[in-house]
Amino acid sequence: MSENKQSNSTQGEIAISVKGLSKAYRIWRDPGARLKAPLWDAMGSIVPSALRPKALKKRLSHEGQSRYYTDFYALDKLDIEIKKGEAIGIIGRNGSGKSTLLQMIAGTLTPTTGTIEVKGRIAALLELGSGFNPEFTGRENVFLNASILGLSQCEIESKLDTIIEFADIGSFIDQPVKTYSSGMVVRLAFAVQTAVDPDILIVDEALSVGDELFQKKCFSRIEQLREAGTTILFVSHDASSVIRLCQKAVLLKNGRIFVTGSPKAVVTIYQKSLFDESADEALLIEEFSAIEAQVDNNEHESIISPQNDTSEASLDTPELEDSAYMDPGLLKHQPISYSNVGAIISDVRIETLTGVPVNCLQHGNSYRYKYNTKFTKTASQVIFGCMIKMMDGLEVGGLISEPIHQSTLSILSGEEHQVSFDFRCLLSPGTYAFNAGVTGTIDTEDNYLARSIDAILFRVNAENQLTHTGMINFSDKEANQ
Repeated sequence: MSENKQSNSTQGEIAISVKGLSKAYRIWRDPGARLKAPLWDAMGSIVPSALRPKALKKRLSHEGQSRYYTDFYALDKLDIEIKKGEAIGIIGRNGSGKSTLLQMIAGTLTPTTGTIEVKGRIAALLELGSGFNPEFTGRENVFLNASILGLSQCEIESKLDTIIEFADIGSFIDQPVKTYSSGMVVRLAFAVQTAVDPDILIVDEALSVGDELFQKKCFSRIEQLREAGTTILFVSHDASSVIRLCQKAVLLKNGRIFVTGSPKAVVTIYQKSLFDESADEALLIEEFSAIEAQVDNNEHESIISPQNDTSEASLDTPELEDSAYMDPGLLKHQPISYSNVGAIISDVRIETLTGVPVNCLQHGNSYRYKYNTKFTKTASQVIFGCMIKMMDGLEVGGLISEPIHQSTLSILSGEEHQVSFDFRCLLSPGTYAFNAGVTGTIDTEDNYLARSIDAILFRVNAENQLTHTGMINFSDKEANQ
């Protein structure tokens, strides 16, 4: 028994409530089974139950019918509640149930079991071109889609110029949609869906076909809607987009929720499960809990704007302005390491150029990021790398030892290699993490040989005389003074 209710009630804070949701598809054993099962069902409807012989009853039982097919569950007993105004990122491998979940919430797919309760108007960008009549012009489809979403003729006419301007497809607005490119279809669909000021916006990877300029325009509009209180469900394989747009993330695995929490923690576990197929599920959940705790501890330190930082540490503590130093508190963090595929990373540290270990850095000074790598298998085309990330998981920038596909470095099994990257600290005050990674070719297969996420935390000390804004000092004015 399934149920999908839609209400305009504003009572309570829950925008979407999903309980016990499952979606099963029948996988027929052979083409003949697809014909036989309905015939037996038809016979059962003709013959009254009391008159059915035992052989027929057995055929009509679940056990008898299941001989013709197996049930594949795209979603299996899923429970989730989403509050009004939340931006939720849904990630997972292909086939994990992301699109199925969004389609059922949008009402375009019927659940096998479970209930979905939605409060408010939904606008959904699902399959490319869904909801458009290819024979209609773009202008006609605007009226068609907007009316389906509940707008009156007058409301559509008042928003028409805004929609056409946002879509920016020129004279094609009066041409049949079947003549559009995939990018033009997405432009028009996004313009319509977001112009109706929805209570809930669902975006399922549709933006990936747009050009960079349009994607930027779309993300700005989504952020605008989020700030206005729109509930957002966002599916993407782009981790940085999920981190940037969403307050919370959900990782689906085999049709079930594997973990849910901060985008940084969920994305980290997703990427590890993606690249490290041998990772144990219990260990992944344990590591997820550790990352969540770290995110909570560092939330107030994510990135501090110099203009707004009036804490005593930034103004009155002389050590912060005079030199770099080691803070033992940052050493308590536990990195997330991938399974050993051909190398082991150890002894990750940051040093001054004279070799003094530090993890609290002074803006404008140069430092050396180092780690040791022991190879357990012989590898060719080896490349070492590092990446700086903010505490919410957003990538700031990184370095690699050789241009991609141009490395000629081969290292034998048992050899050790010390990796070193010099960098100038031009980051704004705040807490960051360094990743470490090694790629290479073993038996003609390219892979991560070793990878350590958040291998070491470091802090850029607060100062009260910086004149740049944002994350990075592009001019380096203070450092050159």
